[in-house]
Amino acid sequence: MPATVATTLPILDCRELPEFEMHNFDAVRAAFASVDGCAMRQAWRAEPEPDFTPASVRTGRRGHSLLVFAELQDADIFSRATAHNQRMWELGDVLEIFLQPEDSAGYVEFHVTPNNLRLQLRFPDSDRLRRAQAENRFDDLLLPEGVFHSRAWEQPENGKWFVFAEIPAAVVCGEDRSLAGNRWRFSFSRYDYVRGRSEPIISSTSPHAQPNFHRREEWGILQFV
Repeated sequence: MPATVATTLPILDCRELPEFEMHNFDAVRAAFASVDGCAMRQAWRAEPEPDFTPASVRTGRRGHSLLVFAELQDADIFSRATAHNQRMWELGDVLEIFLQPEDSAGYVEFHVTPNNLRLQLRFPDSDRLRRAQAENRFDDLLLPEGVFHSRAWEQPENGKWFVFAEIPAAVVCGEDRSLAGNRWRFSFSRYDYVRGRSEPIISSTSPHAQPNFHRREEWGILQFV
């Protein structure tokens, strides 16, 4: 797909979902079945890489929490992560979730691996991001484990894995608040590792002109209707 095609920012209407059992894969998938998916692409490339595999993300809300459900095709599902808040993007396959309230300079970055380990970061502003990238150090940006919840399911026989995440408004906004009528910037991205390949295949729901997931001007808009 030519890079010029995917220049429009994605806009998602995030609606209230009915009650469902969050630990039951079939119940989770059914709850999101009527929600349109947002596909991941490599907008910075003229054509996708030969090893590129599709992924899509759906969103909803319940109470004061954002709900996320991702379906990721994957030829080699694995992660070497062994604990929460490790550098997941260096350790194997990972789904990345970026969220920023429209009225905030700061944003959060959450990771979920196929073995359901989580990385939780908060960037207070662009200066702190640049310093962290320059120093290659993120320890002081870590949020404690448990600020959001997730489940992951692997289906290697189908070449897929799935993630469900429940993210409270309080951890994104800094306070507990109703989501109805709010707007957030969002981006969903992934690192897809294949053993024997030197570099991961990366993709995003955002139309990034460069392979840099922190280019917030290219993130989509999440409308809590």
